[in-house]
Amino acid sequence: MSKPYVSVERLTQQFPDGSGGTLTVFENATFGIEKGEFVCILGHSGCGKSTIMNILAGLAEPSSGVVKMDGFAVSGPSLDRGVVFQNYSLLPWLSALKNVIFGVKARYPDWSKDKVEAHARDYLAMVGLEGEAIHRKPAQLSGGMRQRVSIARAFANHPKLLLLDEPFGALDALTRGTIQDELVKIWSGTEQTVFMITHDIDEAIFLADRILLMSNGPYARVAESVEINLPRPRSRTEVIDDPNYYAIRNHLVHFLGERSKELSGAPTGADDNKPETVRPGQKASRPAAASVPDPEPARIKPDAPTLRAVNQ
Repeated sequence: MSKPYVSVERLTQQFPDGSGGTLTVFENATFGIEKGEFVCILGHSGCGKSTIMNILAGLAEPSSGVVKMDGFAVSGPSLDRGVVFQNYSLLPWLSALKNVIFGVKARYPDWSKDKVEAHARDYLAMVGLEGEAIHRKPAQLSGGMRQRVSIARAFANHPKLLLLDEPFGALDALTRGTIQDELVKIWSGTEQTVFMITHDIDEAIFLADRILLMSNGPYARVAESVEINLPRPRSRTEVIDDPNYYAIRNHLVHFLGERSKELSGAPTGADDNKPETVRPGQKASRPAAASVPDPEPARIKPDAPTLRAVNQ
């Protein structure tokens, strides 16, 4: 059986607990990401999501275990792995255009100045930034515009793996939805592999091919791998009418509300904590007209968590 494009193998992270002991944040996490796949990870604060992302980015070292990408162990930062942070991380003294150019020049040092600028402009246009706005510095841009620049910069470098650390968390709902749509358009036209942290259940369902669910810490683990069997391209207004949508959403809410706590707090003793594959709502999406209609899908109770279902 062939290895996945990104292979996380027996990853464990421990820190001193301040009392002379050791705190195990997560233990023996093992999962894979296929080339071109869009994977989201959900879990409560403290379970180690951001630590896993930092290890994937080469910004942190695990206590044990290894991450391999395209067959090679990840060690230190690389232009093959692009990161989009929640706080934008733009160079404040450069304009939006020059922020993107800065990354492109590092990625393609042999390109001419005109080619680098044209490439940067193309990717800014893909996220809806053109004209006078691209010459503004970050302080002169709205939060949504800054995040568009961050996304354009990341995609313009053509990383093999794009890491998104809750990139839309600070944006209002309307801006977040617009940039999500632009993100999907760019991703669908590339072969880039995406791994994204989010606390928003509906965002994860709309964007992901697969959602990884983490139990609470300490001794957290990637417990489930939920396949999102909704057809692409996805329309925001149509996806909620898909017969599988509420089955998937209910499963995620139940796990994060109950099972994540039940699975937390104790070592499993397993050398290889691979997640269980889950396929909620095994109904065919958009059944043929002649088929028997599916029963009404179960609805979320009124007091269930809403869009931002997990506390940050």
